[in-house]
Amino acid sequence: FYGKLTNKSAGDKWVRSIILTSCLFTLPLFTVWLIINAVHWYAGSTQALPLTTMILLIFIWILVGFPLTVIGGIFGRNTSSEFNAPCRTSTTEREVPPQPWYRMFGFHLILGGFLPFSSISVELYYIFATVWGREQYTLYGILMIVFLILLSVSACVSVALTYLQLSNEDWRWWWRSIFSAGSIAFFVFGYGCFYYWKRSNMFGILQTVEFFGYLGLTCYGFFLTLGSFSFFSSFRFIRYIYHNLKMD
Repeated sequence: FYGKLTNKSAGDKWVRSIILTSCLFTLPLFTVWLIINAVHWYAGSTQALPLTTMILLIFIWILVGFPLTVIGGIFGRNTSSEFNAPCRTSTTEREVPPQPWYRMFGFHLILGGFLPFSSISVELYYIFATVWGREQYTLYGILMIVFLILLSVSACVSVALTYLQLSNEDWRWWWRSIFSAGSIAFFVFGYGCFYYWKRSNMFGILQTVEFFGYLGLTCYGFFLTLGSFSFFSSFRFIRYIYHNLKMD
């Protein structure tokens, strides 16, 4: 699937895009995990993995994970078609008129992240209390419903903000569409900080590094997942409206 998207959007830079994709989450994951494991070593914790296990995991990714990503990207590129714009486009960039403050990137970021976050804010407490506390989570059906609501709200917010942006003659929609729902990661991280200082009883360098390390990775995963979903929602919306303009 990614190879097909790369062929449509990356042009002659598809090799760099595939390599970037394979390392986009893996390298931060390994980096944070190595830091947390080093802190466990320093504290003499039994949860610290030995050096041989760490080297083995790295070699598994180098010999298995990375080659499979490259092969999948090449296969997807060779089996996909070229990108076809729904209407005639111009290679000359159009000047973007001055934007009011409520259409700036910062306001866009806050609004695009706050609305999806508000749909899961209640459920976050139970998730944090289960992962970092002593409670047991059993409402997996509710969790699935909340996840579907999160995707729906993210798509609606992304499409609405993209439409408002295009209506104001600002055609630079792609990165903003990623941050529309991806910015929820900042709100989740803020809630994690609130939970650590006000709701949990954790203290010390070991618990602090472990909590904020895994919290950062979780928020980064939120950003990549919802940012990608937000981008594809805006992309499909733009193709739909411009295809109808062409038909008219």
